[in-house]
Amino acid sequence: MSRIAASISVPPIALALLAIASMQGGAAFAKSLFPEVGAGGVLFMRVGFAAILLFVLWRPKLTLQIRENFKLLCLFGIVMAVMSLSFYQALDRIPLGIASALEFTGPLGLAAFKSKRKLDLIWVILAAIGLLLLAPIGGFVLDIWGVMLALIAAFCLAAYIVLSARVGKVIPGVAGLAWAMAIGGLILMPIGILSAGSTLLQPRVLLLGLGVAILSSALPYSLEMVALRSLPLNVFGILKSLEPVAAALAGLLVLGEMLTLRATLAILLISLAAAGVSRFRDRTSA
Repeated sequence: MSRIAASISVPPIALALLAIASMQGGAAFAKSLFPEVGAGGVLFMRVGFAAILLFVLWRPKLTLQIRENFKLLCLFGIVMAVMSLSFYQALDRIPLGIASALEFTGPLGLAAFKSKRKLDLIWVILAAIGLLLLAPIGGFVLDIWGVMLALIAAFCLAAYIVLSARVGKVIPGVAGLAWAMAIGGLILMPIGILSAGSTLLQPRVLLLGLGVAILSSALPYSLEMVALRSLPLNVFGILKSLEPVAAALAGLLVLGEMLTLRATLAILLISLAAAGVSRFRDRTSA
């Protein structure tokens, strides 16, 4: 998949934007399948097929490095599984745009925590205002469990970023990600089977699950990997801050999810905070 992306002459910014569109479109498509196979069933197919695709494309071997760092890979896989499960369960209760914005506070908080710039306090305040706007107070109705699950996903996403960096240092290429994805798929297997049952054996459902895996994992990951070869990390971070906005648009276009002005403002504030942290990131950490 990444070889195909690399062979296409497209500006790196366009590739990053296409990755965002693919990921959020995939999330909206996945949510549309919840009534048929449940959130757990869709998630199991997404992670399972994504792991298979990574193994087919990259053919990672069980090397000495994999065996020596197997505990780290298990932890990575567990965090990946919990992050994905909590996000999909949140999607089942709240709109995609809101869930994505809440999840994005994880890497935003991590970046702000690691920063030594006083300016980042402004972005933290903006994000906090966004979170307050999404709180079910003052007549604003939002499923509290959906909010809590999205925040769990946010915490796991921050942990995922830290673990991804650790795995990348000890295992080259995408081998670590492939093995962790496989471990995550095994963890999610019983949840997926309980959620969807024999429906998972239907060819049509499996084909749709493969589509979710390609849109949400294989394609955006490949596009991002190609884009990062020539795109500075701070620019990439600014583009990634558009994800909550892209999620809101995908929710509107694919799922018909209409957001209130208050929710829209909250999403914009969180995206702006994420962009600010990325824009003024210390270049030594980029």
